[in-house]
Amino acid sequence: MATKIRLQRHGKKGKPFYHIIVADARAPRDGRFIERLGSYNPNTNPATIDINFDKTLDWVNNGAQPTDTCRAILSYKGVLYKKHLQGGVQKGALTQEQAEAKFQAWLDQKEGKITGKKSGLVSAKEEARKAALAAEAKKKQDRAAAIAAKNTPPAEEVEEQEAPVAETELEAPVAETEAPIAEAPAAEAEAPAAETEAAPAAEAETAAPEAEASTPEAETPAEPKAESAE
Repeated sequence: MATKIRLQRHGKKGKPFYHIIVADARAPRDGRFIERLGSYNPNTNPATIDINFDKTLDWVNNGAQPTDTCRAILSYKGVLYKKHLQGGVQKGALTQEQAEAKFQAWLDQKEGKITGKKSGLVSAKEEARKAALAAEAKKKQDRAAAIAAKNTPPAEEVEEQEAPVAETELEAPVAETEAPIAEAPAAEAEAPAAETEAAPAAEAETAAPEAEASTPEAETPAEPKAESAE
């Protein structure tokens, strides 16, 4: 009987996870299986793989053929590399200790890569969160600036409001200057009136001495006439 190592789908729509199973090649995908070897969850980053290493290695050594996806999973977990090292030990190319040392070095290197990827994802997530917070803060500032600009009147209206105030301030000094101007003509009008009153008085005074001067002249010629009559 031909056996295959393949995936069996579970989970809801859009969120699948898989069981890694050994089943007959003629069985349907989600039908009966011989043994379950582990699980594969592609919804996480990196994907979560939980597998029974020894059982999977035994099935691979016994001739079970993995599908393409399962082959990538087994290679990722080191099952195929372990089989390769065991083949070298059987051929005498290297000892069991050398094979174990090589496999352990490979595992350490693999763990380092996985850890670096996880830390890189965490840092990228943190940077994305900070960028989102900065963008949100900038958006709030822009919204506040827009509201402030909407509530403040335009510069033209402010100038128009300031202009009447300046006009009223200018009208007050003009009114104050008009008052002395109006008082000045009144004083000038009073001055000619006083001059006109003083002029007849002066003329009357000058006329009185003239009359006095004319009366003696009239009296003096009368005396000689009286003497001649005698």
